[in-house]
Amino acid sequence: MPETTVDFYKPSDKMYVATDCLIFGFDEGQLKLLVFKRRVEPRKGEWSLIGSFVNLDEDVDEAAKRVLAEITGLENVFMEQLGAYGAAERDPGYRTISIVQYALIRINDYDKKLVESHGAHWFDINEVPGLVLDHDMMLADGLEKLRRKARYQPIGFELLPEKFTIPQLQKLYEVIYQKELDGRNFRKKLLSLNVLIKLDEKDKSTSRRGAFLYKFDHKNYQKLLKSGYNFEIT
Repeated sequence: MPETTVDFYKPSDKMYVATDCLIFGFDEGQLKLLVFKRRVEPRKGEWSLIGSFVNLDEDVDEAAKRVLAEITGLENVFMEQLGAYGAAERDPGYRTISIVQYALIRINDYDKKLVESHGAHWFDINEVPGLVLDHDMMLADGLEKLRRKARYQPIGFELLPEKFTIPQLQKLYEVIYQKELDGRNFRKKLLSLNVLIKLDEKDKSTSRRGAFLYKFDHKNYQKLLKSGYNFEIT
């Protein structure tokens, strides 16, 4: 609890503050969202984003990190605040404001048993079932934010394995933008950014010849970012 427990605003109406998390992953060429069955009334048993009420002694961002760790076992992943959802009638349970975060995780890194124990499931982004309350709006807003962000910042690398091929990266951006990209132009643009480290290894899972694997060069990216370099990936 905070050190100061005196309620100077006691005459005011009370409301809850919640945090809901859009957890995105990339698997088998598809962008996916992690959702679970709501455990409390009202609308118990319906599909929902993963979330929690914010505790009195918790920062909102820390509450979101707690939710992510409790469900996936992951910490120190890309997470950013999407916005606040505070329509007066948004939650029939009680007056509640939700601060929404979106997270990008490597889908092979999370704790699968932990996710299953919470009844959570991955859905392809185009096959997500109807969600409770205003969570469909949150998802639509999150996808739009992801598309804008991915164009100017290399956040797509947060969804890929540590080692990846350029065709895998291109497929990721195609599913984010829901359109095909010209392979030659994408490769040329990507390599011109100087944020990839080419490895001696190849991925031969799709052809005998194979495709070279790359890693994201975090140090060079930070150096270029400080110099004011403009990253426009697509």
